[in-house]
Formats: sequence, C-alpha cells, structure tokens
Amino acid sequence: MDERIKTYESKMKKTLESLEKEYVSIRAGRANPHVLDKLMVDYYGAPTPIQQVGNISVPEARMIVIQPWESKLIKDIEKAILASDIGITPTNDGKSIRLVFPELTEERRKELAKDVKKKGEAAKVAVRNIRRDGNDAFKKMNKAKEISEDDYANLEEAIQKLTDKYIAEVDKAVETKTKEVLTV
Repeated sequence: MDERIKTYESKMKKTLESLEKEYVSIRAGRANPHVLDKLMVDYYGAPTPIQQVGNISVPEARMIVIQPWESKLIKDIEKAILASDIGITPTNDGKSIRLVFPELTEERRKELAKDVKKKGEAAKVAVRNIRRDGNDAFKKMNKAKEISEDDYANLEEAIQKLTDKYIAEVDKAVETKTKEVLTV
C-alpha cells in the first residue's frame, strides 16, 4: 500500500476505535464497569479515575460494587456518581458502594439506539472528511506535477476503497451495538 494512503488509513482506523470506545460506555441493561471510565473522584485534591481509588467488581449481571481502598473516599465516590450522567443512585454500607442497574424501559432502549446511530453517523462523517482531505492533498500534488494523472487516479481510487471499507465497519459496529441495546 502507498505510504500516502497509509496516513489516511490510520486516521480512519482511529475514528473507528474512538467510536468503539464510546460504545463501550453505553450501557445495555447489564452492569458494565466501563460506564465508570470517565468518572473522576477528588483524591487528595487531584481528580483521579474511580478505577485508581478502589476495586470495581460485577458480582451480578446488573450490579457493580466499588470497594474504595480508603473508607473516607466513599462520600466522594458517591458524589461523583450522583453528579455524572449514569442515572443511578449509589447505595453504601460503609465499606463499599453498590450500583444496581434497573431494567431498561423500552423507551430508554430506543433513545440509546438513536444515540448509537447518531454516534455512528458522526464517525461516518469523520471518515468522509478524512477522504476529502486525502483527495485535496492528492489534487494539490497533481497540480504541482508531483504525481502523474495515473497516480492521481490510483490514489483517489485507493482512498475511496478505504472509505468504503471503514464506512462498512462503522455500519457493522452500529448494527451490533443497536442489537445489544434493543435486546431485553
């Protein structure tokens, strides 16, 4: 593969990876510790990820248990969870915090499915923008006589094939996550 194309492929790949990371934090009825990934706790004056201040486990399908290494952190962890967009009220027993995930309603599942599609569309737009940037760069090279007409046509075709490939992968990721969210 041409070096000039590899740059754009790595950008498209990063777009897909970014989408998949976003999808991990969307909960689909089951307890997933990744919903806590973006939560920060005030730990001695420094914002620290929850994973670094305690043990996180999933003892049941719809429950996450957080056991802080220092019991004085329980209030701070509770505050962080309540301030987040997780939408779950934590309960604590003085030693650990429990997050019980309620069964998702049909309406909430449909909202999540819409959100999944919206994020997928944004990823497709990003992939197409990368293609446009590549085509613009190739056009400039062609005008400056750095590449021949044939090379220009080949590069354009190659970047289109890459775009098609990554758009298909985004569609597949959207379909998989939508199915997961809508499954009761």
